[in-house]
Amino acid sequence: MRTDVHTHTTFSDGSALSAMIEAAEAAGLDGLGLTDHCILTEDAFGRHETYDLDETYERRRERIDTARATTDLTLYDAAEVSYVPGDADRIREFLATADFEYSIGSVHFAGDYDYTSDAQYVDSAAGVRRDAVERYYDTVVDLVEADLFDVLGHLDLPERLETLRGVSRPSDYDRVAAALADSRTVPELNAGRVNDALGRPHPDPSMLSRFADHGVGFVLGTDSHRPEEVTTRVPTLRDRIARSAIDCLEIDAVLA
Repeated sequence: MRTDVHTHTTFSDGSALSAMIEAAEAAGLDGLGLTDHCILTEDAFGRHETYDLDETYERRRERIDTARATTDLTLYDAAEVSYVPGDADRIREFLATADFEYSIGSVHFAGDYDYTSDAQYVDSAAGVRRDAVERYYDTVVDLVEADLFDVLGHLDLPERLETLRGVSRPSDYDRVAAALADSRTVPELNAGRVNDALGRPHPDPSMLSRFADHGVGFVLGTDSHRPEEVTTRVPTLRDRIARSAIDCLEIDAVLA
C-alpha cells in the first residue's frame, strides 16, 4: 500500500521544498502532499494576512514541477483552504481557477471564535466553551455538505486546545460521520500535535469507531510545517493505523 501524507509549509524558496522532500524520503513515504495554507476570507484573527497562497500558488507550482525531476516521490500540488460558509462561492471559484491536484478544507475560525489559540477561552464559562465547540461542528458539517473539498482537515480542531479539550461530545462526532458517509469528502487522521503536551493524533482516537461504523475511511496528514516533523510524526500515524479498525485510504483512490 502506498503511504501518502499531507504536509503544511511555506516554500519561501526552493531549499525549503527540497528539505521537505528529503524528510519524506527518509520517512519511507511514497507520496507527499504539499498543502500550504490558503485563506481567502478577511478575518479578525490575522490569518488571512499571514497566508497568501492565493497570490503565490503559481510560483509554488513552478518549484514543485522542477522538484519532481529530483525525487521518486509522487508530489501533489495541493492546498489547505480555510472554510467560511459565507464565502463558499468564492472558494469554489478560486479552486476551479487554481486547479490544485486536491484540496483540503478546514475550519480554523467560525464567527467570533478562533480555534487555533487558547487565548479567548482561558476565562470563559463552560457554556461559552460549549457554544464555541458546537459552532465549530456546525461549520464542519456545513463544509462537508458544501461539496467543495476532497479532504476534511482537522476534524476536531478544538480538541487540540487545552481549554476546549473534552468539550466535544460523541454526538458531535456522529453528526460529522453521518455527513461524511454521504459525501465524496474524506477526513484526514492528523498528527499535528503528537509531540506536544496533548500527545495524540486527532480526531480523538476513542471516537474513531464512530466513523468506522459509518464506513468512513481516512487519509493521513502529518500537518508538518518543518522537515523534522515529517520524520517524527509519520511513525505515530503508522502505529495509529496499525492499532485501529479504520480504513487508511490513498489519496489517488480518493481522487479517482
